[in-house]
Amino acid sequence: MEAHRAQHSQMARGLEDMLAPRPDGPSPARPVCAVLDVMMGWTGEIFAKYQIPTVGFFTSGACSSAMELAVWKAKVEDLKPGETCQLPGLPEDMALTASDLKRRPMGRPPHLRGGGGRGGSGGGGGPPNPGSGPPRPMGVFGPKFMGPPGPGQQPPWVDESGSWIAMLFHTCAELEGVFLDYLTGQVSKPVWGVGPLLPEQYWKSAGSLLHDREIRSNRQSSVSEDEVIQWLDSKPRGSVLYVSFGSEVGPTAEEYPELAAALEASARPFVWSIQYGAGRRGPPRTFLGGSPDSESDRGYFPHGLDKKAGERGLIIHGWAPQLLILSHPSTGGFLSHCGWNSTVEAIGRGVPFLTWPIRGDQYHNAKLVVDHLKIGHPVSEDMSRDVTRDDIGKGIERLMTDEGARERAARIRTAFERGFPASSVAALDAFTDFIVSKTAAPS
Repeated sequence: MEAHRAQHSQMARGLEDMLAPRPDGPSPARPVCAVLDVMMGWTGEIFAKYQIPTVGFFTSGACSSAMELAVWKAKVEDLKPGETCQLPGLPEDMALTASDLKRRPMGRPPHLRGGGGRGGSGGGGGPPNPGSGPPRPMGVFGPKFMGPPGPGQQPPWVDESGSWIAMLFHTCAELEGVFLDYLTGQVSKPVWGVGPLLPEQYWKSAGSLLHDREIRSNRQSSVSEDEVIQWLDSKPRGSVLYVSFGSEVGPTAEEYPELAAALEASARPFVWSIQYGAGRRGPPRTFLGGSPDSESDRGYFPHGLDKKAGERGLIIHGWAPQLLILSHPSTGGFLSHCGWNSTVEAIGRGVPFLTWPIRGDQYHNAKLVVDHLKIGHPVSEDMSRDVTRDDIGKGIERLMTDEGARERAARIRTAFERGFPASSVAALDAFTDFIVSKTAAPS
């Protein structure tokens, strides 16, 4: 914690140096406003000191923030199996269920858990839960608490949002309009969806293959993009399950072998992207243009699965060309942790989901996909326990045989085929006009 505070204090001093008037020379140009990533919301104190208005920017979707706020306001502590709790102002299909409250115990993310299990409390030096550590001392810069809120806890951004003049989200009204509207009503200030903020090539390549090498170069991988294309081209349309988790979160060390066993037992073709360091203890490591230093750095790898699966499986160690895989017509499903970027990338290409959320907003993104958009299935109804090979195997079959989910995903995809969403273009224009009106000098 002390290291985090020292880092934040250093950042604060640098920001003050940029904004403070200079007595011995020309002062820096004054910003008309500051757009703050909500993870950096604490910097609002500095901008307020210089009377610079601030806008909160959420790199997550609107659904997750709406659900966090609604669950906190509803003060839901527990639900019995079969019970539901309707959240005022949100769609009926987003009613809270008992399974929504069954989550991995809050604490360090999986890669910091002792022993790799869900309930471990061993080594690692991750930030504490919101509300679990001591409050920030007076005069010290940085967030009051760190980490995502647990179910029913006050969202960390609520207090900071009081000083914002508006809120921006990495989403669009075509996808999450009802949640943007809910937030607008709750916070009593303008809320706009100005995304999804994906690479320009994503919007230009609708209906065709998108090559990651044009966007994300110098990524260490065991398989070339051309090899991935050749493999996908050999598979029937909509037959392939793509399996990939985030670079910072993933299954536990006990769950990875279960996933390997489920993929081996399944008859479905699959692409499995396994990051270096998967399932290992300690913070995630990125290897750009090089290789891990040791076998322990490599983390979990399903040795022998490639031979057992044969041509049915493609295992990628390191970075996978995700945009290419999601845009290929052979891809028919996505087993995902439901990080927001991965979620919108797949939605925009019409790929349905098998959801495996790990922490934070991923649970709400998964609920959006499964209950609201109805383009996916959960890997398990009880995410507070380890996911088993039986859970995964049954989930794969539910997903890959669900023609309704496939059709709904294809319909939603059409909103992304015309390029960057029109609602977000209009929102950016409205935001610009709003800032001009707020900062214009009185006549």
